[in-house]
This record gives sequence, structure tokens and C-alpha cells, in this order.
Amino acid sequence: MGHFILATFLAALLAYLLGSCNSAILFSKLIKGQDIRELGSHNAGLTNTLRCFGKGMAGLVLAGDLLKGVAAVLLARLMCSLMGAGLPFPSGADTTYIGYIAGIFAILGHVRPLYYGFRGGKGVLVGVSIFLVVDPVVFAVLIGIFSLVLWRSKYVSLGSIIATSFCPVVTCLLHLFVYHTSVIHTVLYVVLSAIMSAQVIFMHRSNIERLRNGTENRFSFRSKKA
Repeated sequence: MGHFILATFLAALLAYLLGSCNSAILFSKLIKGQDIRELGSHNAGLTNTLRCFGKGMAGLVLAGDLLKGVAAVLLARLMCSLMGAGLPFPSGADTTYIGYIAGIFAILGHVRPLYYGFRGGKGVLVGVSIFLVVDPVVFAVLIGIFSLVLWRSKYVSLGSIIATSFCPVVTCLLHLFVYHTSVIHTVLYVVLSAIMSAQVIFMHRSNIERLRNGTENRFSFRSKKA
């Protein structure tokens, strides 16, 4: 039990520190000499980077945010494995939970980065990258939902919100009916994925308000130079 608690704490800490490395802020300052949070929509994320600096910078942000989420999960799993710290129920062997824990705190680091005054992005890319490792099928389904909504509406925020809201549902259905996971583990994974989803949706509250008012920007591949 002690190893389980310690592994969970260390995974959460490591994931938060990695998540705090916000790619949009880092690259905008290093390459452009500007803070992305002072430009465009003031969000330290992929879409605002594309609009302000173009596809090259957006590609760096995309790679950086995806890689840090993947790294958070892989390092957390490695640490958990080395410590022999699986879930204390029912068998003490399952370590899948650690990926979700890493995801929660990587998103927290992204939206409230320790190194940048706790002002970060909205956590969509990081959340997606977590499922790239934790459950690639969930990842594929969520990308499909996002792409469909974006294609039909041209709103990145709407696609992100809807895809994110489906995350606990898809997780539940897959674990119960495809993976045949035990009920107790399924409930745990659904709760953890719901926490991840809630973080991302909460960070989109201003977008939700603009969607309601009809003032949200539609997506375009054409960049607007700062």
C-alpha cells in the first residue's frame, strides 16, 4: 500500500512538472521573442499559435504538447513498474490507473503552469496525447468525433468540448463491452477520465459563452500574423 501511495504521488508530481512546460509559451518566447498569451485570443495553445505565427510554429507546439503528455504517462508507468506498485485492489498488479493519474496532473500543469505564473493553455492536446498511450482506441474515437464536429461547424472549441465530453462515455463502453474489464476498475477509469474531461471543459468556459453569443472565431488554415 505504501508503494502504491508513493508511486501515485511521484507520478502526479512528475506529470505536473512536465505539463508545466507549455510549448506555445516556450517557443513563442524563444523563437519570436513574444508571449503568445499577449496576442490573438491570449490562449497559450495550438490554435492561437497557428493564427498568430503560422503553421511552422503551430507544428512545434503540436509536437511539444503531444510529446510531453506521452512522456508523462510513459515515465509514470516506468516508475510504477520499477516500484512494483499496482492497484491495491483486487490483485495489486494493475498499473493502468497510473496513466490516468499522470494525465490529470499533466493537464493541470498545462493549464496552470508552475513556470509561467500559472497562466497556460486549455489542455486539449495534452489530454489527447494521454490517451494515445493509455488507450489508443479511445484516442482514435475522440479524434474522429473532434474532426467530424470541426468539419461540420468550423469551430475548434466546439469540437474540443464535444469530443472531451464523450471521453468518459467511450472509456466506459470500451472497458465494459470490449476489454471486459472488471466493474471496479472500469468505474475507476471512468471517474479519472471524467476528471480529465472536466478540467478541459472548464478551461473552455469563455469559448462556451462566445459560442452562445455567436462571437466565437471559426477555424481557418490561413494564419493571421501578429
